[in-house]
Amino acid sequence: MGAGTPYKQAKLDESWDALVIGSGMGGLTAAVLLAEHGGKRVLVLERHYEAGGFTHTFRRPGFEWDVGLHYIGQMEEGAQARRAFDHVTGGAIQWQAMPEVYDRAIFYPANSPGQRFDFRSGKERLRADLKGWFPGEARAIDRYFAAVRTTNRWSGLYYAEKAVPGAVAALVGGLMRAPFLKWARRTTREVLEDLTHNRELMGVLTAQWGDYGLPPGASSFAVHAMIAEHYFEGASYPVGGAGVIAAAMAQRLEQMGGALATSAEVREIVVERGRAAGVRMADGRVFRAPLVVSDAGAANTLLRLLPASATEADALRAQLRPLAASTAHLSLYVGLDRSDAELGLAGTNLWVHPSFDHDANVERIARDLDAPFACVYISFPSAKDADFARRHPGKATIDVITMVPYAGFAHWVGTRWKKRPDAYDALKERLAARLRAELERQAPAVAGHIEHAELSTPLTTRHFMNYAEGEIYGVASTPARYKLRELGARTRVRGLYLTGQDTVGLGVVGALFGGVVCASAALKKNLFSAVGK
Repeated sequence: MGAGTPYKQAKLDESWDALVIGSGMGGLTAAVLLAEHGGKRVLVLERHYEAGGFTHTFRRPGFEWDVGLHYIGQMEEGAQARRAFDHVTGGAIQWQAMPEVYDRAIFYPANSPGQRFDFRSGKERLRADLKGWFPGEARAIDRYFAAVRTTNRWSGLYYAEKAVPGAVAALVGGLMRAPFLKWARRTTREVLEDLTHNRELMGVLTAQWGDYGLPPGASSFAVHAMIAEHYFEGASYPVGGAGVIAAAMAQRLEQMGGALATSAEVREIVVERGRAAGVRMADGRVFRAPLVVSDAGAANTLLRLLPASATEADALRAQLRPLAASTAHLSLYVGLDRSDAELGLAGTNLWVHPSFDHDANVERIARDLDAPFACVYISFPSAKDADFARRHPGKATIDVITMVPYAGFAHWVGTRWKKRPDAYDALKERLAARLRAELERQAPAVAGHIEHAELSTPLTTRHFMNYAEGEIYGVASTPARYKLRELGARTRVRGLYLTGQDTVGLGVVGALFGGVVCASAALKKNLFSAVGK
């Protein structure tokens, strides 16, 4: 299964109606919508040899793993996210529901053998379970659910302001943004501390902080509320693996006269008389179009791809520079010589924490990579995929992921992939052994059955995804990020638009709706109603 054609083999015209830089969820969504609802001939240019961004599939003989899509919420029939996915993929993706317990949080505070909290699908089930675990906190728990709901209810106006015409945004944009910013400008910890003094309850409520990459003291409550509600009704996984999504979208794009080229690195956005006019490739070739969409991330686009002479973007550049990049991570890709059924692996995600204080856990490993991991997320992609056993009989795969500071790897930036120094390889081996030990502690059945184990680091992410600090969620979702009004689909360079995680929100679904906002702004149409049908 593949998507797109290698750049050197593709026969591509020089001129297009629109060019899209990057084939992540945001880029492909924008491309499909521009073609379908704007009649545009769209060329998507992907620097990686595999399309899909963080939805692509990583393979080794006998095995395959997802690299960024580990589970998706709101995929039940009729849900807004499901309708949007069906629209941009032509309904080609089948979704398998995960077990009722989709996430399990495990904490190891001092002198504890481990405390387990199962997140069951269904908001009211979760509410009841929380009250059972913390019987004295019923009022705080109800207020928490109300705060999550209120924040998400107001988010619609906030994001709509990023798609409406500039004149409308200038007139009423402040009113559209204000109710959401009441919550977004505060950290998750600040909001929770207004609700409860119970540190263990706060730790459980934020046990999925790795889904947005920031602990409670650093994250905006807006991103916590978005992710928490996203999974209230459980989670699903695409049948056939994450790669089926890009394949389906690329096929739709090609059917509408567009094209997707892989191994196609854009070096620069061409700007003429203050307007985006095309892109210049790494080999010097120029493709021209009056509309350029970038899925490369806001910082990459404005600070690296856009020429310094495009001074129209200087104001946003100045506001972007102080914003932190999101977290970097390690991922141990594990292949087993037995099936999930043989080993009793059911697909429930595990979130393992050394204590209930996520901020302290993050601060500790930021100072010392040998400190306990701030959290370890264990995902069982083969157990989630109903088709995996047919493709790879007698095998199973696991992802073991942890968040780490990029600074611990930065001094090897000038080295090349697969040709890095011995000290780097030694560090990788030490970190991989620690992650493997945690996997075997949580899933003892895998011991003795690990056939393949391979670690990616922040430098791997930097090499393949082209993010300067190996970040996985674009601009960090801090309060400062949400207060930055200009960070959206529109830019002050005419004809240049942003899509993906930095436009609306992080993750696969956030990037998808970033594509909807981008295409809406570029076409001056409200596409939310179209994708919601």
